[in-house]
Amino acid sequence: MITYDNVVIGFGKAGKTLAAFLGEKGESVAIIEQDPNMYGGTCINVGCIPTKTLVHDSDVKIGFAAAMQHKRQVVELLREKNKEKLIGISSVTLINGHAKFIDSHTVEVANEKELYSIRGDRIFIDTGARARLPAIPGLEKLPNVYDSTGILQLETQPKRLGIIGAGYVGIEFASIFSGFGTEVTLFDSAQSFLGREDRDIADLVESILREQGINLHLGANVMGLFADGNDACVMYGSNLRESFDAVLLASGRAPNTDGLGLDLAGIKIDANGAIEVDEYLRTSQHHIWAMGDVKGGPQFTYISLDDFRIVRDQLYGDGVRNTGNRGQVPYSVFMTPTLSRIGLTEQQASKLGVAVKIASIPAVAVTRAHTLGDTRGILKVLVSVDSDQIVGAALLCRDSHETINIVKLAMDNGLSYRVLRDHVYTHPTMSEAFNELLMQIN
Repeated sequence: MITYDNVVIGFGKAGKTLAAFLGEKGESVAIIEQDPNMYGGTCINVGCIPTKTLVHDSDVKIGFAAAMQHKRQVVELLREKNKEKLIGISSVTLINGHAKFIDSHTVEVANEKELYSIRGDRIFIDTGARARLPAIPGLEKLPNVYDSTGILQLETQPKRLGIIGAGYVGIEFASIFSGFGTEVTLFDSAQSFLGREDRDIADLVESILREQGINLHLGANVMGLFADGNDACVMYGSNLRESFDAVLLASGRAPNTDGLGLDLAGIKIDANGAIEVDEYLRTSQHHIWAMGDVKGGPQFTYISLDDFRIVRDQLYGDGVRNTGNRGQVPYSVFMTPTLSRIGLTEQQASKLGVAVKIASIPAVAVTRAHTLGDTRGILKVLVSVDSDQIVGAALLCRDSHETINIVKLAMDNGLSYRVLRDHVYTHPTMSEAFNELLMQIN
């Protein structure tokens, strides 16, 4: 049995980055991936990279077939680059196969050709997450019902697409396919749209989607799916029915922990199947770490990258980094225009008893929005009355996925809102909106 200094299970963002780092330090590393089409992890292959490529191509009105080909080219290029980087490090061994713990130091690897075991002094789990399928009768019988991974492999553009789940994933796919000219209908059981957002933001998002021609059925409990000729029919509410060329299930994601033999290694998981970790990402076995989506929490590739930094700091740093000093976590929903948010909403601030001053301006007030040809949206910032620091922001406008990072820098470094208000920005840019936006604070 071969023993490695490090065994990494999963070729995701955190795992591949850590494997390369440790390999370049001269440590022996085995990185195990069961699917060669997943080199690089979820983001590159079935997540942010393919979807954001399609967001761009639908915005600029490239045809569906050409956009799907472009998406494949981008994914294949980045996947191959990720593979080449790791196999180019002499002390890193890439192993194809399914990994399963035999004990807390031993991992069994199974593939089509062989079954064998390896041992690791340290082990890192980065197996990611998979699409969670809702318990809807009939979905398993229909070939044209997809999860968020499967729909990225479509060869033919659907004329009508039904999306079950009007959360962030559902909204992104609705915007993508609507941009290509598909008739899109969103179904959601919640009566209130985007309940995590303030009502003014959620209402404006809903208005923008409806103006794009996207249909929304809220308070719509989907009771079942069945075949209607070659179509998939969605039955919802009081026996209401609509048929589609394709149906997307956008019901969130679940950690990939099945079949890993975690119990044999003494690794604990929570009620959702996520691996339990401490603030240093150590599992119940302190020589085993879990990184990325498999440990639960925010499922973003930039969180996975920061997970790598936390682990790196324990192995080769001063051990100070942990999940508690990660700072604020922004997110962006790549509809058109993009919705980006960080920190507290008005509702959350009120519940926490945080007194805030609120500044907001419509996107139409920003010069750059006019040059980009899209003046829809709003920019909103919450400032603490006590500290004059920004405690939250929602930016629904073009390029907000870029400008939200400026807010994160200010929040993480405890800057007064006046720093962003009085900063000299280039012109015309969306970021210079902070000059006018923060002038609204008295």
